[in-house]
Amino acid sequence: MTKYILVSGASKGIGRAIVLHLTQAGFNVFAGVRKPEDGKALQAEAGERCTPVILDVTRAEQIEAVRALITAQVGEAGLFGLVNNAGIAVGAPMEFMPMEDLRWQFDVNFFGQVAVTQAFVELLRVGKGRIINISSIGGRVTAPILGAYSASKFALEAITTAFRLELSVWGIDAIAIEPGRIKTPIWDSGASIADGILAKLPPRAHELYGRFMEAGKRDFMTARDAGADPLIVAKVVHRALTVKNPRTRYLVGKDAKFVGHVLLRIPDRIRERFIKLV
Repeated sequence: MTKYILVSGASKGIGRAIVLHLTQAGFNVFAGVRKPEDGKALQAEAGERCTPVILDVTRAEQIEAVRALITAQVGEAGLFGLVNNAGIAVGAPMEFMPMEDLRWQFDVNFFGQVAVTQAFVELLRVGKGRIINISSIGGRVTAPILGAYSASKFALEAITTAFRLELSVWGIDAIAIEPGRIKTPIWDSGASIADGILAKLPPRAHELYGRFMEAGKRDFMTARDAGADPLIVAKVVHRALTVKNPRTRYLVGKDAKFVGHVLLRIPDRIRERFIKLV
């Protein structure tokens, strides 16, 4: 039987790697992109098993249009998987974080993921599929200047658990994938977003937090240049979709495993001293 999967945020980075890996593994993948040219480029690389769909997770009309299209195409097969990957990183000190930027962070990383999941639960129920939420190790531990990003991922972790508890009666599982630093354009986008936010901040913010904000931007560039290959995330997503008894969460990357297995086991105050030193 043909197995169908929807992946949001598929044009670049982790999403692109997931689409390429899953299509090579024999799945039919609906790849959510925001620009038609990104969809054409991805389909040219992934082949006929990839169907690009225009999907901005913050726009209800696009979510509904994609739901209708996929419903018509998959028929009684339903969805084998939903991979919520769309995301952005907003960086600024919380004391001065503009509320519109904080809301935007949550609109993309949290509310958009919930809206997409709600729209496709019935197809997952038909296909006894799984929900895979691409979270972050930042959804388990918070770094300075990235409080908004971590908050959105903490919330995504909680909602993953809620969906898992509530939908398990119909055989639908919900799993969190928690990567560390992955070489992906999100860090370029994050640095650009951060520059835009920082330009709006008052002089007092730069006076108080300037060195932290510069360190945060350097950290973005380090992740972009020295992060792990997105393919390692794609392989874990494949495993989470197909193993008989998946874990509730998967740490991906050496840094994520260090945080998950070591830092999270020590007292908060000691861990936070370490994070500030890093």
